[in-house]
This record gives sequence, structure tokens and C-alpha cells, in this order.
Amino acid sequence: MKGSFGSLLRFYNPRAFPNLTERAMPVNLSAPDPANLLPVPGVRLGVTMAGVRKANRRDLSVIALDEGAAVAGVFTSNRFCAAPVQVCQDHLRHPAGGSAIRALLINTGNANAGTGADGLTRARETCKALAGLIGCAPEQVLPFSTGVIMETLPVDRITAGLPAALAALKADNWAEAAAGIMTTDTVPKAASRRITLGGVPVTLSGISKGAGMIRPNMATMLGFVATDANIAPALLQPLVKEAADASFNRITIDGDTSTNDCFMLIASRKAAHAEITSLDSADAKTLREALIALAQELAQAIVRDGEGATKFITITVEGGRDEAECKLAAYAIAHSPLVKTAFFASDPNLGRILAAVGYAGIADLDQGLIDLHLDDVHVVSRGGRRPEYSEAEGQRVMKQSEITIRVGLNRGSASATVWTCDLSHDYVSINADYRS
Repeated sequence: MKGSFGSLLRFYNPRAFPNLTERAMPVNLSAPDPANLLPVPGVRLGVTMAGVRKANRRDLSVIALDEGAAVAGVFTSNRFCAAPVQVCQDHLRHPAGGSAIRALLINTGNANAGTGADGLTRARETCKALAGLIGCAPEQVLPFSTGVIMETLPVDRITAGLPAALAALKADNWAEAAAGIMTTDTVPKAASRRITLGGVPVTLSGISKGAGMIRPNMATMLGFVATDANIAPALLQPLVKEAADASFNRITIDGDTSTNDCFMLIASRKAAHAEITSLDSADAKTLREALIALAQELAQAIVRDGEGATKFITITVEGGRDEAECKLAAYAIAHSPLVKTAFFASDPNLGRILAAVGYAGIADLDQGLIDLHLDDVHVVSRGGRRPEYSEAEGQRVMKQSEITIRVGLNRGSASATVWTCDLSHDYVSINADYRS
């Protein structure tokens, strides 16, 4: 799907979505057409400008859920996790858990991380404020924040903005919600799927944000997917974890694990098919496949919009003894600044890939078995450069905007795939200027 900042503006008025910033165009990624984003029965979204960090930016969103909905999620593994992450986890551990959640509250511009006990108090105050407006307990609200770390959350601005966010609640507001959660993103990220369960049409729609500080587990990303599938609440947690492991936990931009990451799955349970009570059922498998495909699309959009990215790179390591060692090698390649800068320059200095595989930490790796391909170009065979390989062929592939690196360990049958991007001058500029 070819895209540009111009195609983004075809669907988004920059005055309505002032979060959008005209930096380097994302890699083959355009803004979603709002007409293709499907409403999910039982879920409404509202967005407003609260001035959390800067004026005239859509920076406060509410996702309101009808009674009967269930929510589950996975969160950052960063031990310095943000206050909203801690509060979310507390609320999901409440006796009623995810089956009692009535709203999700999301702000951009301020991460409320590294803020100590005061940050926890402020996150809870925002939950209390929203709960008072919609008539539920504070524990039935989940807070989410993204933005600058170690700054005080402006609770007064958020509280003042809540009535406008609630007044904007609509079922077909996915496009605005996608724009409203952006920080350094250039393009809103949203997608939908329509499937059939038990002869009944079922919808999945989701949004995500992220462009930097991206490294599982998870990735500064927020992701929210909702479905009207009638699924037992107890099944949501294993389902969202599996989807995250196949998507958001397979992406990396810069190797930094954020303090605020989350990926949430909402089931309004409004669809009129028989309740899914086992993940082994045919309907559960159909739902699982659609959820993973949607999550992968949202996760890959984050990499395509990586800060300063000019290349989208798929890395597959195959022939391992187990998936774990394949992931070690794949992430070693994906995180190597030398590899990433070589791809930015389209410089076929491909020994850097072999070096990354070598230091990945795979026990008793036999370098004499290693194969390396760039797309259709066979570069390395049995640990050495193929005589037929030419740098001109390598450079031809590296000039493409989408590239696949395939490494064969040739010591087993396992494989793993991750997605990343190159590392450019713009990445440094964007992060140097982030707070200005």
C-alpha cells in the first residue's frame, strides 16, 4: 500500500488533527480511510483537545463500554512502569476484574512515568473524575498515558476536558481516536476486520500509536482492539497475550522498552452467536486468526512509521533448534545500529548481519552452517560469501523500501520473524527535539 503525507491529508484535515507532524514520510503507509473503520456495537469513542502538553492538539480520548463488556490486556515489562500502568493492573485485579470496566481514559503529551506516589494519586484522580461523570466506580475506569516521562500529570486539564470527550462519544469515531493518541507518529494507525462466527457477522476494530522507544516487551506503544464477539471473559487474557506475542512483541525500532506500553482487548459481547467458551473451538480459532492479523497490521504500521525510518525490514531466522534461539538471532540483527545504518545507506556491508548472529548468544552455534539471503539474493552459504554473489545485487535489494533478511541456522526446524526499520539521521533529530 503506497502512501505519503499527501494521501494522509486526503482523509485528515490538519486543523482537526494538529498532532500530525510533517517529518519523513512513513514507509509505504498511508492514513486509514475512516470509511473502512467499522463501528463495534457496545463501544463508543470520544476525543477532545485538553491541552495536556500543548494547546490545539487532540490529546484526550475516552473509550466508553456498555455493561456486559469484558477487557484484558498485556503491559510493559519495564520495571520502571508508569503510574497508569500500575493503576490499570490494580483495577483489573479488582474482584470484578475486566468484566466490570466501563471506560478507558487515554491522554497523550504526558506519560505520568517516573512521578512516584504523586503520579499514582493523579492517575487515580483522573479515574475518579471520569467515573463521576459516567456513573461508575473509579475502579471501573482504566487510565493510559503516553508522552514525556518525569513530568507532573495535569489532572486539572484532563478533568476539564472530560465533558467534551464524553460529548464527542460515537461508535464510528475510530479514525479520530487513532489520531488522538498520537505523539511523534506522522500517520494515525487503525484497521478493521469483519468475520462470521456461528453464522453471525462479527467486527474487530483497533487503533495503535508508536514511532519511537519501540522494543518489546512491549513496544512506546498503545494498542486497543475491540470486538463484539460473544466470548467468555476468562478467555480474553490468554487470547490477548497470544496476539501480542505474535505482533507487538515482534517489532523493534530502537531497542528501548517504554514505561507505558499496553495492548488491550475489549469484547463487548454483543454479537448474537453462541458464547465462545473454549479457545479450541472453531469459532475461537476464527476469532484468534482475525485478531492476530489485525494486531500484526497495527504493529507493522508502528514500524513503518518509525522515527526517521526509510526502510521496512522483515527478519526471519529459520532452521533453529527452538524458537527462542531464532528470536535471539533475529533481535540481534534488528537491534544492531551497524546493521540498521547500513540499510539506511543502502550499503551492502552484510558482514554486520553475520556478526550480529554470532554475538546473539546461541550456544554452540556452528558458523559453518549459516546461510543468508536478502530477498531473492543468496549472499552467504555455509558460513562464507557465495562466489556468485555480487555487491551490486545486494545494493539493488537494499535500495528497496521493503526488504526481507532471511538467515538459516541449519540446526533444526524452528523459526521466528520480527519486523524493524533502518536508523537514519532523522531519528537523532526527532528525539533531540522531542520536548521542544
